[in-house]
Amino acid sequence: MDYQHILVKEHNEVGYLTLNRPKQLNSFNVAMHQEVAEVLKNWTVNPDIRCVVISGAGRGFCAGQDLSDRVVDPDAAAPDLGVSIEKFYNPLIKTLVNMPKPVICAVNGVAAGAGANIALACDLVIAAKSASFIQAFCRLGLVPDSGGTWFLPRAVGHARAMGLALLGDKLSAEDAKQLGMIWDVAEDAELQDQVTALAERLAKQPTFGLSLIKKAIHQSSHNTFEEQLILERDLQRIAGRSDDYREGVQAFMQKREPNYTGC
Repeated sequence: MDYQHILVKEHNEVGYLTLNRPKQLNSFNVAMHQEVAEVLKNWTVNPDIRCVVISGAGRGFCAGQDLSDRVVDPDAAAPDLGVSIEKFYNPLIKTLVNMPKPVICAVNGVAAGAGANIALACDLVIAAKSASFIQAFCRLGLVPDSGGTWFLPRAVGHARAMGLALLGDKLSAEDAKQLGMIWDVAEDAELQDQVTALAERLAKQPTFGLSLIKKAIHQSSHNTFEEQLILERDLQRIAGRSDDYREGVQAFMQKREPNYTGC
């Protein structure tokens, strides 16, 4: 299917979604939100897609919201930005976090505003060395959204999260890795190959179990220690009944490579 604002490719059990508004640094308008939501919804339930990669076309990953799509008339009533958050951004972030398969974000350039936080909602972030992250909300008198106030302090700590959010300073890819905000940094020319190799590696793993790992780690931030132990027990019970676990054990005993199906 052809889309106006995104590029979509499926290869070797990996779904590649590229934000494709390069002249606008891939900032979101309503149409792009709708296209992204449709593709991710399909991939969530598609057993042939076992890993998802999100990237941006051109020189940037995503500059967040396209401000020209939200014309603010000084003579009109104040806009309700919460409607956009509730209708588009919050569902997108929830979809990425709850996706029952790994999600990789390939940050090829600037990730600003909601773009930075969409990246943080993904499971693994690999950034080009020239990429950068900016919590640009404060420059417009706004609050970090798209999960930014949740992801950022958990990734870099309270003090650094406060500084990044209040100052809106640009954070380089190397510094983001040093702070533990992203997984890895690649040379610009090697980003695509490195991300593809990682995605195809994950797609061959027991992805049903990986979905349970995602769930456990996300819930750990608000569970007590005792609650987390109970969750681990319950999820391990589910994992132990999976076809992937059975295949993994058989492959180990037979000294062969496993053939996981994600079930």
